[in-house]
Amino acid sequence: MATLTERENLLRVMHGQEPEWLPRSSMAVRSPDNNEDYPPSSITATPTIVERTILPNGNHVDIFGVEFEPTDSANGGALPVPGKFILDDISNWRDVIKLPSLEGLDWEGIAKKATENINRDESAVALGPPAGGLFQRLMSFMGFTNGLCALFEEPDEVCALNDYICTFYETVTNNIIDFVKPDIFNTSDDNATALNPFISTEMYRNIYKPYQARILKAAIDRGLPINIHDCGRCEDFIEDWLDMKISCWNPAQVCNDLSGIKKKYGNKMVLSGCWDSTGPVGWPGATEETIRQAVRDCIDAYAPGGGFIFGAGSLAAKDDPEGKQRSEWINDEYNKYGRDFYKRQG
Repeated sequence: MATLTERENLLRVMHGQEPEWLPRSSMAVRSPDNNEDYPPSSITATPTIVERTILPNGNHVDIFGVEFEPTDSANGGALPVPGKFILDDISNWRDVIKLPSLEGLDWEGIAKKATENINRDESAVALGPPAGGLFQRLMSFMGFTNGLCALFEEPDEVCALNDYICTFYETVTNNIIDFVKPDIFNTSDDNATALNPFISTEMYRNIYKPYQARILKAAIDRGLPINIHDCGRCEDFIEDWLDMKISCWNPAQVCNDLSGIKKKYGNKMVLSGCWDSTGPVGWPGATEETIRQAVRDCIDAYAPGGGFIFGAGSLAAKDDPEGKQRSEWINDEYNKYGRDFYKRQG
């Protein structure tokens, strides 16, 4: 019989200890089509600072004024509308990027609303900045062509923009964190392709790391474990993450040397995910045994010794029955094989 809650078991991993059972990343699997047999190990509190603007076509406009549209092929995930960028010259950002006023906000009320449906006795509460990573924000403003050119041609202007956004994030976090009382702090920035990062480590350290460290300070001051989301082959930044007290990385995709990373860093860098979504498990017609064996292989490779959160899922088009079936097989094999991995090892 389990002696820990899902929250307590997850936090053991986040603090570098071996868990009682193998936790599962809620991020990868919480969807209407996934019938979880256990409460989610963590739930992200999403404070509403400004109500989202919903357009007649179903798209929404974020707090920066960027229009996003749902994408069926990504199960409804929203992406910036292609070609509809709001900034064409980085030197003009002060005239274009306008963040909302934070004067007079009821921070306690906002926090209460964001956490009212979370069972803190079962699930850890995660909190993060209100609108994602700084690199992604620049690309959503300008598109990748102009955004990457701005990084090379006008790094000082990009830093000034980062400072503006970072100051907003700091203000929000400092005002709300003690009302939310999170167990985990989330940060994110998708800054890599499947082959390499979009930027060098030098550029990361000069243009992004100082601001990311500022965003994390409130959490670090409170001793919270920090979980970063960064897709692609971004292992180049691990040393910098550790320097900023980041201790968990998702989705830790297989284009990185995950075995080498686990061997080198152990439980200092928790790997959350490690699922080969681009391999045979994601191909049309993938068999049940292919899916189940992939679950077992993933767990066998990364669970020993702890420092691992299982994070498999099926990324498929919205309402795709094959994707739903794959999710059910993954969920069932996790329950049968993965959940009690450490009991079998002991």
